[in-house]
Amino acid sequence: MITVRHILESKGGQIWSVSPDTTVYDALKLMAEKNLGAVLVQKGDTLLGIFSERDYARKIILKGKSSKETTVDEIMTPDVVTVQLKNSIEECMGLMTNNRIRHLPVVENAKIVGVVSIGDIVKAIISEQEYTIKQLESYITGTR
Repeated sequence: MITVRHILESKGGQIWSVSPDTTVYDALKLMAEKNLGAVLVQKGDTLLGIFSERDYARKIILKGKSSKETTVDEIMTPDVVTVQLKNSIEECMGLMTNNRIRHLPVVENAKIVGVVSIGDIVKAIISEQEYTIKQLESYITGTR
C-alpha cells in the first residue's frame, strides 16, 4: 500500500506558502515561477487556508476585482482538508474527489510537512499498477 509518506519521500517535502496579507498578484507570480496550482496561506507555522487557481478564477476574475489590490486572505479557501503521512493514496483520492480539491497539505504532529497534489496521487497509482502488471507478467510467463 502506497502512503503519503512514500510520495513525500519520492518528491520531497517542499512547501510553498504566502502570508495572508500577500497580494493575489504576488501569490500568482510565485505560483507561476514554481509551476504550482496552489499555495498554502500561513501565519508563522499556522495554516490559515489555501489559495488556488480556482480561487483566483472564481473570486477575482469573475467578480471584477483587482489582483494587485486584493490580498490572499480575502479570497483563500479557509477550510483546508489535510492528510497525514499514514494516509493511503486511495484515501487521498477519495478526499480529493469528495471535496472537489486538487491539493492536500500533509500534517504530522501539528506541523505541515508537505503537500500532495492530484498529479502526485495519479503518478503513484500508475506506478503501483505498472508494478502489479510486471509481477503478473512474470508469474504468468514463469520468469521470476
